[in-house]
Amino acid sequence: MRAAHPATRPGDESGDRTHAAPEGHPAGDAEAGAAPAGTAARPEADGGPWWRDAVCYELYPRSFADGDGDGTGDLRGATARLDHLAGLGVDAVWITPFYPSPLADGGYDISDHTAVAPELGTLDDWDALTARAHALGLRVLVDLVPNHTSAAHPWFREALAAPAGGEARDRYVFRDGRGPGGRTPPNDWLSAFGGPAWTRVPGDGPGTGPAQWYLHLHTPHQPDLNWRNPAVAAEFERILRFWLDHGADGFRVDVAHTLFKAHGLPDAGHGQHTEPHRNHLMPYHDQEELHPLYRRWRTVLDSHPGADGTAAVGDRLLVGEVILFDQRRLARYVRPGEMGHVLNFAWTDAPWEGRALRAVIEETVAATDAVGAPATWTLSSHDTLRPVSRFGGGERGARRARAAALLTLALPGAAYVYQGEELGLPQAHVPEDRRRDPVWELSGYTDQGRDGCRVPLPWQGSTSPYGFSEAPPEDCWFPPPDDWAPLTVDAQHRDPGSVLSLYRAALRLRRAHPPRRTGRLRLLGPGSGEWLGFDRGPGLRCLVNFGPAALPLDPTDEVLLSSEPLHGHLLPPDTTVWLRPGPR
Repeated sequence: MRAAHPATRPGDESGDRTHAAPEGHPAGDAEAGAAPAGTAARPEADGGPWWRDAVCYELYPRSFADGDGDGTGDLRGATARLDHLAGLGVDAVWITPFYPSPLADGGYDISDHTAVAPELGTLDDWDALTARAHALGLRVLVDLVPNHTSAAHPWFREALAAPAGGEARDRYVFRDGRGPGGRTPPNDWLSAFGGPAWTRVPGDGPGTGPAQWYLHLHTPHQPDLNWRNPAVAAEFERILRFWLDHGADGFRVDVAHTLFKAHGLPDAGHGQHTEPHRNHLMPYHDQEELHPLYRRWRTVLDSHPGADGTAAVGDRLLVGEVILFDQRRLARYVRPGEMGHVLNFAWTDAPWEGRALRAVIEETVAATDAVGAPATWTLSSHDTLRPVSRFGGGERGARRARAAALLTLALPGAAYVYQGEELGLPQAHVPEDRRRDPVWELSGYTDQGRDGCRVPLPWQGSTSPYGFSEAPPEDCWFPPPDDWAPLTVDAQHRDPGSVLSLYRAALRLRRAHPPRRTGRLRLLGPGSGEWLGFDRGPGLRCLVNFGPAALPLDPTDEVLLSSEPLHGHLLPPDTTVWLRPGPR
């Protein structure tokens, strides 16, 4: 079948003229003499702030790089490896929680929101990280966790020691239980990790009135805050300003759709955490009070003085982890004056299937265009199965993950890359006795959880832990697999056909070919989903072959980059190609 192309003739375009290597291999080191994209000041994208088309790299510090040899990644290790991100060509780095934490949920149970975990470093180490990132041209995003604290937080300890109805308990969501003696939870809400979302308060019971319970939409070690209490709102404004003063260029907001709960805490009914397409209907999700809050935070970010003492209007970024699948409701969080990005879980969860991916693209672009916001595309994160494994594992999964990467990076809007995606890492197996994810225990040891995507990055060498740490592998945060030597950064840096070389070439080309600023994205391809295409701009067309047979390409088109070798003018199955359209 011959791929259909629009009849319009593209204009001349200067910039990156990287070609695929012979036989269509990724361009790899074709521009090895060019300076890494992150080492020079980058011009703002035409028609909007830097983040409209940004590529952001998610860095999980405990598994990124170990700077002191104790087996756990830390801030000094991350700082020493930031050159990798600059050379990759990303615009910003999102640092997942580095705060003091008992680690009941991988650091998302925070006992002090304005400090650095001692095992990860000091506040001076944080300041050194942001200074180095800024010198490399990278923005830094802090992971903000406003829905809950750790049960070890001073506020919660005070709440447990306080009587029912007092101010200390009102900072959290405490309620009397139902039934005789209040021994039944206040409603039917379930934890995202399994079991009831309520825990009975120790000491309450006979002789003290009805038993009270506290709400935790995650683990019992993560009590939910009461966002209708002014003290909570004031505290998080203080936290925002603290990290802005320490070099933050924005914030990724954890479970940003859950902060407010419906008045009266009504029962949620069926489908909790099992039917995500109904998330917006749950009484603990997507409440209207969220939007005035985020408009207020937008004002804080815009008005807070930068390093030069002036306000940074529009330059700082709010990113919402908003787990909604109705794209129209999701887009409400990126209306003017609210957030800049919302992570697109419909894209993350979509199968490798043309019709499904096309539908997500169409719905996402229509919803974000309607509010004048950029779309956001995320293949994976610290919470998800790595794409290589999600798309089938082995060579088939690796092939599809490479194709998905080029598809994602060609789409207009912002993109997020989770550490290790650029190396093509599969989900690692973590032995049962080393698993940390609370999902493993709370599921009754049936769900292996998320640990497999949090295994330390392989940097160099032929044996585990591959330069991640000077500690032996058994003492590392997680033990790296024994067969990752071909996947190290060092090994892939020298291989023009590697996944790392593919990502570097793609990010260079993406920057050289900004998306159109006007007009709706026009998708090409049949409704059956055998192939999909679109023009990112006048000089870059993306085509993806989902079908079982090779797809003929127009011989007048110039191949810029492909996820697999091309043989002649045929696009193999499970392959994405970037083309410069020829004359028509």
